[in-house]
Amino acid sequence: MVLDLRFCPAAAMGLSRLSATDIAAYNRDGFVQPFDIFTGPEIARIRAYFDRLMTRLGDAGAYGINCYQARMAGIWDIATDTRILDHVADIIGPDIICWASAILSKKPHDPKEVPWHQDASFWSLSPARTVTVWLAIDDADAANSAMRFIPGSHDKGALETTQTGATAVFHKGIADADRLGQPFTNTLKAGQISLHADMLVHGSEANRSDRRRCGLTLRYCPPEVRITDPDWARGVEAIICRGRDPSGHWRHHARPDNDDITKTQSPHVVGNN
Repeated sequence: MVLDLRFCPAAAMGLSRLSATDIAAYNRDGFVQPFDIFTGPEIARIRAYFDRLMTRLGDAGAYGINCYQARMAGIWDIATDTRILDHVADIIGPDIICWASAILSKKPHDPKEVPWHQDASFWSLSPARTVTVWLAIDDADAANSAMRFIPGSHDKGALETTQTGATAVFHKGIADADRLGQPFTNTLKAGQISLHADMLVHGSEANRSDRRRCGLTLRYCPPEVRITDPDWARGVEAIICRGRDPSGHWRHHARPDNDDITKTQSPHVVGNN
């Protein structure tokens, strides 16, 4: 099936948290940031919680904890937090599906690079309407490998890729990305979020600092988005966070009782980077 990867501009109507200027920036650049969500004490508790999860998983959780949003109560609670959903709704509308999540942690002096890429090119979803929330668990800046965006690269369709080197997290990246424009560093304080479109070219460099950089990605889409590959669908455990899905395409997963990561496993949706 040919995926519809065209960008759909957000409408500046009935806004709750974003302004008309924010919506214009999202449509123009493919992202908008920063927004304060969690207070200092709240993000400290979330950080301690994620640290426990990564410690319990050992080497398997050192870099990333992928797609536990329907299996861990604490992650489910963050994904359904009203303050986050209010921002997402201003872009995709009142009916909100969270279909994936990932805790991504780069240790100090981590040599891994995330090459320039477009998220939706890894997914079996159509049309391309996913908005990614990136929640800073630690302060993120240029020194400790904050994510970087190439503004305006979200409405160009699928871009040509090439093989990447040994230090790259993915085996492919956007070819000759420098031609697309000057990168923007997604500097965020812990507890803040950014929102970006699923076809925006983005990546991150090696962490050459003495500080960790940890963040949580949350993938949200409206219910009209469809999973196009039944094999890929086995890795998706969705939450209908707000509103409803009249079609019944998305199976809702209620809040789990479990918060012990050693008592469950992730379905590991392919391409949730």
